[in-house]
Amino acid sequence: MEFFDFHHHKKYIRNGIYNLNIEQIPPDSPYSIGIHPQDIDVAHLEQQFSWMEDTMFQNCFAIGECGLDSLVSIDQKIQEEVFLRQIKMANEVEKPMIIHCVRKFYEVISLGKKAEQPMIIHGFNKKRQIAEDLLANNFYLSFGKAVLYNLSLQDIVKNTPLNKFFLETDNEDFNIGELYLKVSEIKEISLGQLNEQILENLHTIKNG
Repeated sequence: MEFFDFHHHKKYIRNGIYNLNIEQIPPDSPYSIGIHPQDIDVAHLEQQFSWMEDTMFQNCFAIGECGLDSLVSIDQKIQEEVFLRQIKMANEVEKPMIIHCVRKFYEVISLGKKAEQPMIIHGFNKKRQIAEDLLANNFYLSFGKAVLYNLSLQDIVKNTPLNKFFLETDNEDFNIGELYLKVSEIKEISLGQLNEQILENLHTIKNG
């Protein structure tokens, strides 16, 4: 059984969404394209957006990863402006968004109110209250390797509706089949049912 990897950084994985690095040539499999907070280059911002505009078609599945990060040196106001501009782009081209967020979840929720397309928080690994607040504001959650060993995160997965989440490897080196198996056990459904549900969720975010 093949398992869809919602967010990854490995070009050899074809059954998933490859995160395209800034100025990188896209693969001929599904990818996402965005300006990550740590990659914002204020002096060349218009060039970065031009690259996005030229590259966000072909096999582009989503805009991202983009968002807010309290640990990078880029000024918060600039991060918000760049994020908001990408929200508007996603609205225009009608593509879902893959969101990177570090310690700025409530700011992301606030700016996310301007989004007309589905927004997915990738690599979610925070407290239950944050998960509940994101879900209440129509965000999806994408879970990664930490689910294999983090008991509190397993509890969040258990309580996340089946139609509101995805599974990913991100930049971790492990077999995503392990994650699908663990989540199928947590959700008490078969691997086949879980796989079908993830594909249905993909169809939902792609087609609105």
